[in-house]
Amino acid sequence: MAGRERVVRMSVEQPLWRALTAYRLLTMVYATLIAAFGREKFDHPWVAAGYLAVLVVWTVATLPKVANAVSCTKGFLGVDLTIALVGVLLTPLVDMQARHQDGPTLPSIWTAGAVLAFAVKGGWRWAAFASSLVAVASLFGRGTPSRDTLHNVLLVWVASIAIGYIVEVARASERTLARALEIEAATRERERLARDIHDSVLQVLAMVQRRGTALGGEASELGRMAGEQEVALRTLVSSGLVPTTRASEDASLGAVVRTMDDVEYAEDGSDGGGLWDLRTLLAPLSGSAVTLAEPGAPVLLRPAAARELAAAVNAALDNVREHAGDGARSWILVEDSPDEVIVTVRDDGPGIPEGRLAQAEGEGRLGVALSIRGRLRELGGTAELISVPGQGTEVELKVPRGKAER
Repeated sequence: MAGRERVVRMSVEQPLWRALTAYRLLTMVYATLIAAFGREKFDHPWVAAGYLAVLVVWTVATLPKVANAVSCTKGFLGVDLTIALVGVLLTPLVDMQARHQDGPTLPSIWTAGAVLAFAVKGGWRWAAFASSLVAVASLFGRGTPSRDTLHNVLLVWVASIAIGYIVEVARASERTLARALEIEAATRERERLARDIHDSVLQVLAMVQRRGTALGGEASELGRMAGEQEVALRTLVSSGLVPTTRASEDASLGAVVRTMDDVEYAEDGSDGGGLWDLRTLLAPLSGSAVTLAEPGAPVLLRPAAARELAAAVNAALDNVREHAGDGARSWILVEDSPDEVIVTVRDDGPGIPEGRLAQAEGEGRLGVALSIRGRLRELGGTAELISVPGQGTEVELKVPRGKAER
């Protein structure tokens, strides 16, 4: 995967704000209709009409305030709840019968919307505060509250606190998920950087060590120092302490020149986001010791997938050159099917002794774990390694078509 992975945080509470907006509009219409149909029993109908006019204007004008948590400020919540409480307290004045009966208040169930705004904004504690004020106003306005009044008050109180608690749990889950995604992204960046270090810096240090030892003299001292640095860098990579800053990542990704059997192989260029032919990336790897068998038609992949797959093949060939000896031969077979792309790298070397890969990984030699399996894992594919002592090694790389084309 190319480039820096971005973590997009999802808002789990945004649907709640949309639902609250719809609720406030619907309950505003409901409260207005209830008052219109029951206006004959009002002792002061003009007071009811004035209050409902304020309620309608306030609800419509403040729709942007309940669009999200940022715009829903404490000041707005305070005024909103005050309007609801005033409506509850005005009800006995407008309708004297309502003081002794269980008829609806002027704002009716619109009041619950003001309490729910507190719950969504601040959680269950804010909800408990707002619902308690509404409960006190409702009980005071009724004089001698009936069982139904107590039931409605308790229902609003419990429901608002429950919703506030759910909102707090959702926010905590959102933060946990975002943190997990950030850790995953950082880990993937660290693995990509570790692969680039293995494919470039460590290979060069190993080559300097071998050449210096072979030349002798002052070159042997240079080879010894290169060997020490190689061991130190492998330890750093395997311990997971490789820095993942933008500068260090860019510096590592800039080292794209690889050496294989003295053939320089460079990954560069871009076609503006189109598809690349995998064959053109694998062609420079063929030579006197490497045979490439490919389809007659282009094997088209997204640039990032093509680069990573070619780099994994190159890493497999590096292992052949390093562990199988100069006389070993390799064969690369490319298979293209509608569902997946399969690249097989086989050699005629001595094979890998049982348990050697686990031992190498413990020593910080992560060529197979990072440069091959790590790359295929990020592409959504697999890397299978089959080795029989004395009969060579075969590495089969599979990339699903759907993932490789995105």
